[in-house]
Amino acid sequence: MHMADALVVPAVAATMYVASTAAAGWSIKKVRLENEPKKIPAMGVMGAFVFAAQMINFTIPGTGSSGHLCGGMLLTAMLGPFAGFLTMIGILLIQCLIFADGGLLALGCNIWNMAFYGCFVGGLLIWKPFMKNGMTKKKITAASIAACVITLQMGAFSVTLETLASGITELPFSVFVGVMQPIHLAIGLVEGLITAAVLCFVYEARPEMLWNAGEASGEREGRFSFKKTLVILTVASAFIAGVLSLFASALPDGLEWSMERVAGTSELAAAGGAYEAAENIQSATALLPDYAFAFSDSAAGTTVSGLFGGVLVIALCAALCYGLKFFRKEKAR
Repeated sequence: MHMADALVVPAVAATMYVASTAAAGWSIKKVRLENEPKKIPAMGVMGAFVFAAQMINFTIPGTGSSGHLCGGMLLTAMLGPFAGFLTMIGILLIQCLIFADGGLLALGCNIWNMAFYGCFVGGLLIWKPFMKNGMTKKKITAASIAACVITLQMGAFSVTLETLASGITELPFSVFVGVMQPIHLAIGLVEGLITAAVLCFVYEARPEMLWNAGEASGEREGRFSFKKTLVILTVASAFIAGVLSLFASALPDGLEWSMERVAGTSELAAAGGAYEAAENIQSATALLPDYAFAFSDSAAGTTVSGLFGGVLVIALCAALCYGLKFFRKEKAR
């Protein structure tokens, strides 16, 4: 659901940057208050996992479309909404600058559509109430599916509102929304099932790693240590990014598919200084555009992109934690 720059005018893009920046500032403040040092490696590992998972487009049968995880709900269930939101920003920033996935002008929109709803609506309004009286696999599964379906519907609807506010005449609102919502309903259901599978594994492996686990972490002993669970998730991330990414569906994702149905193309044109500036910046920073070597069509480009991107996400999350002094050691008295 990464929006390209041509889908928004600068005024709408600036508004969404302000909204996303405000949510990021609030998240920074809240994470500083949490002061949980164990979240440093967890943010990096789960960020890399979501980055890798987003590379796997899965086919939606009978539609000619594909989808991929947004990941906001998965990150929130592991890290909490605030750390999860900041981790998602890191993922989207790297995708935008290094892989030219999503427009730089539209980055504020993509953060809001793909991260805000999953982390805050999915986390605070769905996941947290579900786990209020104890955590079980059934609750994890139900909360994951409900949160992913609802928040992806909200994200898809936001895309249509942003194009409406931008006056994109090629995408009439009533027609566009009528195509976007159903296809993202199917994508949200698949994402919910995948999210539930990962979270149920973590629940078995180390229940206290789940956000708002409550008494569940003390009632049952995990199968693995905290460190071993992180190692397993790291290895899984590398395998997904380096191997499974080679088998991702080549069909257009939900947004591209919807645009083709409505406008006859998934790529719209836009002219102006803001668009040119954003494109120039991305051209300079995109080392692996479209997750491939710029000089070759070799499949190795996908593998390198997946592994390199995962390492960058881990490094950026660590730098964010230490640079903003999220987790401080208590002074000895």
